[in-house]
Amino acid sequence: MLLLVTSIKLIAEIALLALAGRWLLGLLAGAKREQNLFYQLLSIMTRPFTSVFRKITPKVVIDRHIPLLTFVALTWVWVFALLQKVELCRGNIGQGLCQ
Repeated sequence: MLLLVTSIKLIAEIALLALAGRWLLGLLAGAKREQNLFYQLLSIMTRPFTSVFRKITPKVVIDRHIPLLTFVALTWVWVFALLQKVELCRGNIGQGLCQ
């Protein structure tokens, strides 16, 4: 169970950092961000997460807001996984195996 919780937390961390990097690079690159190689790479990394949130959100939500919603939802996933990991480590497993 610890491996599952840690894996979910790790995937959420990678996606959150990729979304944050994409946003920051989009600010720095400006209008030519679509031609930037690193922006394209970060877009490829975040596409699975943003496409899932595009499918589950209503059509009223603008496409421009989907990355922000994905970031907020992944933050909640990360917090939940962190709390579960802390609970597992404080419970049956013990702190020695969690480090």
